[in-house]
Amino acid sequence: MTQAAQELAIARQMLHRVLAGTAGVTYLADTVVLLRYFEARGRGRRAISVIKKRAGPHEDTIREYRINDKGIAVGPPLDEFQGVLRGVPVYIGQGGPLLKDDPA
Repeated sequence: MTQAAQELAIARQMLHRVLAGTAGVTYLADTVVLLRYFEARGRGRRAISVIKKRAGPHEDTIREYRINDKGIAVGPPLDEFQGVLRGVPVYIGQGGPLLKDDPA
């Protein structure tokens, strides 16, 4: 089994565990959104992904998001990271697409 296949299997198991805790009510939900924390460039960041959408197809990417006094900002797909859903993100990119840091 390749490393990518192993990581996908682990991510699927982790996702199953997350959803198993709410399995009694997920059938009531039209959409399930998974929110995760991850670390990148020395900062704690947040990721969002749609896990289930009852009516029609949904985007399957994982994106960084930020909530501040201006509202919510959603960044491009985190395609230069692996393992964000399973909670062990690994950066594999070249300077990836992250949201720019808010000036302090």
